[in-house]
Amino acid sequence: MGSPCQLHGFFLSQEQATQAFDQTEAEVLRLEHKYSRYREDSVVTQINRAERPIEVDTETQGLLNYAKTCHEMSDGLFDITSGVLRQVWNFREPRLPTPDSVEACLKLVGFHQIRWDGQMVQLPAGMELDFGGVVKEYAADQAKKVLLSLGVEHGLVDLGGDMAVVGPKPDGAPWKVGVRNPEQPDRPIVTINLSEGAIATSGHYERYVIVDGTRYCHILNPKTGWPVQGLATVSVISSQCLVSGSLSTIAMLKGAQGPQWLSEQGVVFFAQDEAGQHFGSIEIDL
Repeated sequence: MGSPCQLHGFFLSQEQATQAFDQTEAEVLRLEHKYSRYREDSVVTQINRAERPIEVDTETQGLLNYAKTCHEMSDGLFDITSGVLRQVWNFREPRLPTPDSVEACLKLVGFHQIRWDGQMVQLPAGMELDFGGVVKEYAADQAKKVLLSLGVEHGLVDLGGDMAVVGPKPDGAPWKVGVRNPEQPDRPIVTINLSEGAIATSGHYERYVIVDGTRYCHILNPKTGWPVQGLATVSVISSQCLVSGSLSTIAMLKGAQGPQWLSEQGVVFFAQDEAGQHFGSIEIDL
């Protein structure tokens, strides 16, 4: 998943603990292998290289339908075809792409250009799907299901900061989840108590470049091809990590309008803008 992954839990026996770690790891790796754009044998690579419509399995159908729903509810801001913009953006070097190169790449972005009928999918030439914005969160939810199937009642799955909670600690105490301070990522800006559900965070501090004193983060607006501005970090709590992840990403893409949009969705969230102002409804320990 391209990030540190951990499983925390309290187990009834060594056997249950071993099964929990082995089976959750196997499930996460299954999904990484299935949807990685870096693997020749992945579903994503097959779709991206197909020259005619191909039928996808039920799991992939569900993820594509979910991505379509997110695209619609975000007015086109959440777009799993926007990964192609990495061709012009390099966040390992402090330089910007030319406006012309960004504009040319934008012609290959747009979920509405996909031929998708719920079973068969085909992309226009040059376009790509990138499930990076949904699979890690989906994998956290699936790992949680594995733990529940093994009878685990107290645990937390952490895939690079996207977390699914199985239940509180045995004494009823919540898990304490820290949200990184955008200016000091090794320290939490707030601590959130979680006993159930899931949390996911999007921020401008994970990957970025600074050019002429301006920060350009890796979250790119699929309509402009340029990094988002306005918010520094957004965390969303919901019943599913997949939902939390997509909502936090959409809020980042909406910039200054993100907190109001999340409030309209009726979800529990915490956000901080680039000026340091806080928004949201999460009960926090400062």
